[in-house]
Amino acid sequence: MLFAGVLAGVGLGFLFVSQDHWRRGILTVGGVMLVGAVLRLCLPTPKVGMLAVRGRLFDTVTLVVLGTAVIVLTLAVPRVGG
Repeated sequence: MLFAGVLAGVGLGFLFVSQDHWRRGILTVGGVMLVGAVLRLCLPTPKVGMLAVRGRLFDTVTLVVLGTAVIVLTLAVPRVGG
């Protein structure tokens, strides 16, 4: 169930991107990845479903690194036109 929520959040981010709000959409995807990392860290393995791929530490670190990279890279792109 939690995996479906994370997947829905990523889908919302892609919906923003498809409507020419790419920065908001990609930031949403990065934020959802960080929320997924917190969920993976705090909840027991049977509750997180498909968020559990490997061990708890590996999954959490991977989601934090990827989510942070997505957010930092998105914010590093300069705005065009003010």
